[in-house]
Amino acid sequence: MPQPHETAQRIRRNWMAVNDEVRHAAEAAGRDPGSVRVIGVSKYVDAATTEMLFDAGCSDLGESRPQVLWQKAEAIAPAVSADPQRNLRWHMIGHVQTNKLRRMLRFDPLIHSVDSERLLRAIDQEASRQQRVAEVLLEVNISGDESKTGLSPEAVGQLLKIPGLTSVRVVGLMAMAGWGTESAEAANQFRSVAELRDRLVESGGYELPELSMGMSGDFREAIAAGATMVRIGSALFEGVI
Repeated sequence: MPQPHETAQRIRRNWMAVNDEVRHAAEAAGRDPGSVRVIGVSKYVDAATTEMLFDAGCSDLGESRPQVLWQKAEAIAPAVSADPQRNLRWHMIGHVQTNKLRRMLRFDPLIHSVDSERLLRAIDQEASRQQRVAEVLLEVNISGDESKTGLSPEAVGQLLKIPGLTSVRVVGLMAMAGWGTESAEAANQFRSVAELRDRLVESGGYELPELSMGMSGDFREAIAAGATMVRIGSALFEGVI
């Protein structure tokens, strides 16, 4: 069993290696490396190990379960407060149940997984009650895989037209490549998401600056297609879990 300082050192090395790979991928695509954020998917580890990732330099942490997000946010709040030079942004990347919104929204996460009008309206209502504006991404099922969640490209446009929302702001799209997708097909799917975003911006005048696409196995293809956020977990905890 590795000692905590050994685990922390390994996570720091992994963090640096992932950032190097992201930078190289951005440069290869002719993009500014600063235009791509790494979302450290910490769902694999406990709060103490998550704090090590924050200490290593990761200021964006992603969780797939709302209750784990708020438990970890509370647990590592002292470490975040102790570093006034840095801000920590939480990201909700998994399915959200409406009965979990009240407690989760207190931590102002960017919600990557909005896939229905019902959920979008529920977020708006709860954010209004808390006198805050919640930022969300619309999840696109670009692969058409019936086993995956997400909206069809046509449904995305319809959700953006919903009137009367005052406390939720859609800031972009999120997508995952289909299960078992080869590199070339993943690249095609990510380009399709970027093209969808561009059409929506051009036709509707929406501001959709964010594209959350790509994970440990396909983030290079996502960056080449225009991803502004890549969700990386296993590569950050290699040798730890």
